[in-house]
Amino acid sequence: MLARRPRDPLQALRRRGQELKQQVDSLVTESQLTGALEPSKRRDIYQRCIQLKQAVDENKNALQKLNKADEAAPVGNYEQRKEEEHSLLEKLACQLQELAVGISRKDTLKVEAHSDKEEDDTTEDDEDEETEETGGEEEESEGDEEGMQEQASWKQAETVTYIALGDFAAQQAGDLTFKKGDILHIIEKKPDGWWLAKDAEGAEGLIPRTYLEPYNKEDKLESSEDSEEGGEEDGEEDAEVVDETAGGAQMKQRTDSHWTAVRKAISEQINTVDVLATMGAIPAGFRPSTLSQLLDEAGNQFRASYFLQPELTTSQLSFRDLMWDAKAGTIMSRPSRVSLILTLWSCKMIPLPGTSIQVLSRHIRLCLFDGSKVLSNIHTVRAVWQPKKPKTWTFSPQVTGILPCLLDGDCFIRSNSSTPDLGILFELGISYIRNSTGERGELSCGWVFLKLFDASGVPIPAKTYELFLNGGTPYEKGVEVDPSVSRRAQGSVFRQMISVRRQPQLLVKLRSLNRRSRAMLSLLPETLVGSMCSAHLLIFYRQILGDVLLRDRTSLQSADLISHPVLATFPLLLEQPDVMDALRSSWAEKESTLKRSEKRDKELLKAEFLLVYHDCVLPLLHSTLLPPFRWAEEETEAARWKAIADFLRQSRENEGSLKALLSPDGVHKPFDLSEQTYDFLGEIRKNSG
Repeated sequence: MLARRPRDPLQALRRRGQELKQQVDSLVTESQLTGALEPSKRRDIYQRCIQLKQAVDENKNALQKLNKADEAAPVGNYEQRKEEEHSLLEKLACQLQELAVGISRKDTLKVEAHSDKEEDDTTEDDEDEETEETGGEEEESEGDEEGMQEQASWKQAETVTYIALGDFAAQQAGDLTFKKGDILHIIEKKPDGWWLAKDAEGAEGLIPRTYLEPYNKEDKLESSEDSEEGGEEDGEEDAEVVDETAGGAQMKQRTDSHWTAVRKAISEQINTVDVLATMGAIPAGFRPSTLSQLLDEAGNQFRASYFLQPELTTSQLSFRDLMWDAKAGTIMSRPSRVSLILTLWSCKMIPLPGTSIQVLSRHIRLCLFDGSKVLSNIHTVRAVWQPKKPKTWTFSPQVTGILPCLLDGDCFIRSNSSTPDLGILFELGISYIRNSTGERGELSCGWVFLKLFDASGVPIPAKTYELFLNGGTPYEKGVEVDPSVSRRAQGSVFRQMISVRRQPQLLVKLRSLNRRSRAMLSLLPETLVGSMCSAHLLIFYRQILGDVLLRDRTSLQSADLISHPVLATFPLLLEQPDVMDALRSSWAEKESTLKRSEKRDKELLKAEFLLVYHDCVLPLLHSTLLPPFRWAEEETEAARWKAIADFLRQSRENEGSLKALLSPDGVHKPFDLSEQTYDFLGEIRKNSG
């Protein structure tokens, strides 16, 4: 009889891990009733928690010692499977840690849900539990003693001293009131952003994490920026990003250089946000918008006009992403690793700001992200909001006709980045003005990171995704948009199920490309995020760019200025979407007059596009009747729309803009050479690799 082949070591550990997971899940379910159980039952759950923690640690240690050479037969994706198992064990250890801490200490949140009598009974139960735990050490086994010592070390490690950045008044029972400058000892860091703390007088309660910074006895007056760099534990939290949407929780060190440029600007707005949160004007999870600060503080580095320009090779002698196809007589198509269409559907259960601030714009900013760095331009889509459904934002799935491209919920996503953690970062935001001071600003109402590839490097499927939003910034972890939702849900399983439905969420759909869309988007830069309704206009620009730089230039080594007003001014349209809408409308009218045979003639289409551009865009860009573009200013936007509509109407009536240009009533800005010249050496992107 053949001997039974021993099971492979990794397979055995994975099976043991699944058994431990089932036991932990069962224990967590049982622990939800601990508030109504006798102290002896609570102590039993506590001891089982310690024993399970020891078993998880043993399995984790065995996993770390395991090598591929220990396997009896070759195992595919060995390191990946080992890493997945290690992540599972880490998650189980964290669950057991939180459960043990919750059982062993006095549960302050019970004040909210019980009467005075019940509160006294609960206190007596907790005291009995503590007495039995400390008095029964002689009866416990040596392993349990070690587990309790380990549990005590967890609690001790989590106790950190922080200083308050502002005043905070208790909002409900169980909160701790404190003043600016108070020294607070953190007992437990809760994942919802509300930490259990103790003040100098010994009073305990919950406080919001956003009011704190690590306390440095040597120099407690350091700026918030220096404290973030010097506070070891808090710095680690701020330097991690959590991916809750794809592939589980993943943490990464923040390595982006542009974050330093905007960190100071964000920290300067923290005081304003704290004031608004204290007043109850905004939920505790709102923050100054990170992506808005990047747009404002980093020049054009994260604007579409920058990514639309050609990129040089490493040698700086030729273009890397703009090449000529002699056979087709146009620029060569460039396939990329990621090329898809994203549709924004809606946002649900977004908390409402208070009446002390007026919301000027509700919108989403999105970009390509790898967990630490922004890898593309930051694209903005404005949401539609109805007073009948105040917590719901909607988007136009497809913009046609006179609808502005700023409302277009259909976005194209292109990237050739090879990072395995590539994904899309969404940040919901509001632009606001304070009624009392007239101060303007932009707040993040939540963010979410959708990874585009799984752990094996396979693209995630094209389908609809319901993404739950995180509070704070993309460089914070464990912050909820509105912590009061989860705090109200503590208790029964039914309340927790209701709480999940009340969590803010974003509904998006990923769509794969058909043959026509793939051919069209392949003419765009390898990395770009934009609106589908204006993609054909961007392609015209790239084709004209190829004609001028690759086909018509007398010498490819020449770096002289190029006289071409379209190339010189078209990038400005990406920062003025209403002028882009005017071009889109004018081109649609012109295209409707062309014959089918003319639409197939690429050279004719480019010539007609240039005529429409000269007739529509150039006069608008330099007209004094058009106020400067300002984001989320309703009066300015209305004045610009009126000026654009009047100009287009007059051009239509006069069969062109020439009459309006020559009219003595028309006033234009003084001529500047930059309107005519394209300096491609000053505009192109340098290859950093």
